[in-house]
Amino acid sequence: MAEEVVAEQAESKPKSPMIKIILAVVVLLLLVAGTVVGTLFLTGFFKPKPELTAEEKLAAGEQGADAGHGDKKDGKKDGKDGPPGKLTKKSPELTRFDFNYLQLEREFLVNITGSKKVMSLQVAVMTRYDQRVVDNVKKHEFALRSVMMDVMRQTVESDIAKPDFRVELAKKIRDSMNSLLEKYEDFGGIEEVLFTSLIVQ
Repeated sequence: MAEEVVAEQAESKPKSPMIKIILAVVVLLLLVAGTVVGTLFLTGFFKPKPELTAEEKLAAGEQGADAGHGDKKDGKKDGKDGPPGKLTKKSPELTRFDFNYLQLEREFLVNITGSKKVMSLQVAVMTRYDQRVVDNVKKHEFALRSVMMDVMRQTVESDIAKPDFRVELAKKIRDSMNSLLEKYEDFGGIEEVLFTSLIVQ
C-alpha cells in the first residue's frame, strides 16, 4: 500500500512544474499583448482620423494638378521618382505653399547689343517645389549661366527705357532656365527670377 502511494506521488510531481510553465507563458503573453494595445492606444492609433476641410481638399487637388504638369508629351514622368512636389506650410485659413530661394553667387556682366554700355546683374531664383529644383540649379549652374547670358546679350539700349524691362527680362531668363532644366532633368520648376542687383552703365 505504501508503495502505491509513493508511486502516485512520483507520477503527480512532474505535472505540477508543467502547469506552472504553461501559466507563466500565458501570463507573459497577456502582459505583452496588454503592453502593445496600451502603446497603440496612447499613440492615438485607435482615434478616428479628422476629415479634411474644404480648403485642405482644394489644396490637395492643386498639388495633384501641379504634379501632372510635369508630364512630357511622350508620356514619361519627370525626374527619377516623378516631378518634385510643392512644399506646404500650414496656416489657420488654408494650406499655403512654402518658398525656396537660391541666390546665384557670381554676378552677370554683359555688353548691351549695339551700345558701349554694359549691364550687370545679380540673380536669385524662387521655387515652391522641393529641394530637388534647388539642387538641379546648383548642379547645372554653368550651363544655366550660359543660357542666361545669351538672353541678356539680346538686350538693346532701347529695351532698357521700357517700363517693364525688368519684368520681361526676368521672364525670358526664367523660361530659358526652365527649358535647360527640362532638357537635362525632365523638370524645370523655377517659378520666378529675381534681380537682387541690376546696373546699366
